[in-house]
Amino acid sequence: MARFREARPLLLVVDADPERLERSETELERGFGVDFRVRGELTVAAAIGSLQQAHESEQRVAVVLVDHALADAERAEILAAARTLHPDARRALLIEWGAWADRATASAILSAMSVGDINYYVLKPWIMRDELFHRTIAEFVQEWSRNEVANLREVVVIASDHSVRAQAVRNLLARNGIPSAFRPSGSALANDALEFIGEPDPGDDVLVWMPAVGDTVLHDPTDVEIAEAWGVPTTLAPGEEPSFDVLVIGAGPGGLAAAVYASSEGLRTLVVERESIGGQAGSTSLIRNYLGFSRGIRGSELAQRGYQQAWVFGVHFMLMRTVERVEKRDDRFVAVIGDVGEVTARAVVLAAGVSYRRLGVPSLEKLMGTGVYYGANVSEVHGLKGLDACVVGGGNSAGQAVVDLARYCRHVTLVIRGKDLAAGMSQYLIDVIQAATNVTVRVSTEVVDGGGDRWLRKITLRDRETGAEETLAVDGLFVMIGAVPGTDWLPEEVGRDRRGFVLTGTDAGVDPHWHEARPPQPYETTVPGLFAIGDVRSESVKRVASAVGEGSVVVSQIHTHLRVSDA
Repeated sequence: MARFREARPLLLVVDADPERLERSETELERGFGVDFRVRGELTVAAAIGSLQQAHESEQRVAVVLVDHALADAERAEILAAARTLHPDARRALLIEWGAWADRATASAILSAMSVGDINYYVLKPWIMRDELFHRTIAEFVQEWSRNEVANLREVVVIASDHSVRAQAVRNLLARNGIPSAFRPSGSALANDALEFIGEPDPGDDVLVWMPAVGDTVLHDPTDVEIAEAWGVPTTLAPGEEPSFDVLVIGAGPGGLAAAVYASSEGLRTLVVERESIGGQAGSTSLIRNYLGFSRGIRGSELAQRGYQQAWVFGVHFMLMRTVERVEKRDDRFVAVIGDVGEVTARAVVLAAGVSYRRLGVPSLEKLMGTGVYYGANVSEVHGLKGLDACVVGGGNSAGQAVVDLARYCRHVTLVIRGKDLAAGMSQYLIDVIQAATNVTVRVSTEVVDGGGDRWLRKITLRDRETGAEETLAVDGLFVMIGAVPGTDWLPEEVGRDRRGFVLTGTDAGVDPHWHEARPPQPYETTVPGLFAIGDVRSESVKRVASAVGEGSVVVSQIHTHLRVSDA
């Protein structure tokens, strides 16, 4: 495993003040000197020289800290070099304590974050053993380590570069927040790993190695086998009572929030999720505007934190299972779960989210997983380094995908059917996209064709106003054009709007399916005791924070329902 432990990665700090530079170097050495090489530079030329030398020698750079006191042009030059030569490195501005009183400093930080120059800021160490400084750098190092392709990860996937199944496995791991690394068959890193575990090259198959979980090795595993090997439950434990107070269908942010609050308030809770933890949010590469996460947080990480929190409170989970049917019998709900059987609950929370809309282009559907992806698909960013990508969609998820891809790709094309981005995208993302020099926005345009030999090589764009068509060479197509609710399986008595979203509250109360004398509670459907939250709910606000809020609030309504039922 020597290749996983080569030369120590670099922590670079740039400060024109020799005394402050020495203090930062000392604290970095004290906290990280065993595993990282620390280098301080006083000038722009020296800093860029260090970055260039590391690039030429293929040395990894983990963190780059640049003094905010440098001139704007000097800071920009260093950060641009870091972005170009070492795109995985975490980049931050070093600022003095008390600088938060200066609006110009805050503005500079926000501006640099908005165009992707930095990830955040770091307060300069002001005493020996400055643990706040150490903690901040440790967080940057941890973020870097999860993205650096050469690092040994908790799960290692070895397969052909163009294996469709390997792509599905990587996406499964990424969406469930499981740290993983992909090693292409035949590469030096793959060969090192195979030699270490004594396994032959998997050939056309997929090998999954879990060094963090007892060195488990799986050959061509199913999704369920991967989940169970990692320790994620996909069924009830033998002899476990299949009777619950609350059944939550869906483990997106709303479902996880409902599970946390319900279980923490004494309700025996089961969560069933058909795909992966986090729902659509789990595939979002960075959520920048979620309260309390000032640097932003990956959707998969937020979902994994929610899962762990729910687990500690005693929530039961069945992942990669589908609720095929739910019906009310007397005062309980009976749900049929595929390959598991029946479970009962006194109340049900529908938090099943939505599914991505398809382009409906047959030539591109054939290339699903081989260059064509629905959703952000964060696991593909590294694979497109130096290549060209296209994103279709005008919402925030599409905008964030463009920003992330632009860090690695030679060029990114954003295609939208509308005439401008303002209709569906947050302004901060629009600003970043407009500032990016390697991003082109194609308005009033749609993707009508594409192709490639076993892998996407080109797409055809059509101008919706003129009808003119153009062929564009691309290596990856990411489609984020909206979503539809998967509510066809629900019983007829659950009222839905014309698009299939579930009616709740006042809307449910005026629907012919509501037969109670009382009005329904705000998140209650036309079936008493069956609640809907998050994206699947009609007229919901499609935001992570909103789904989490609904998940917490719905529990009080469940308590009300249970009190009435027990009366």
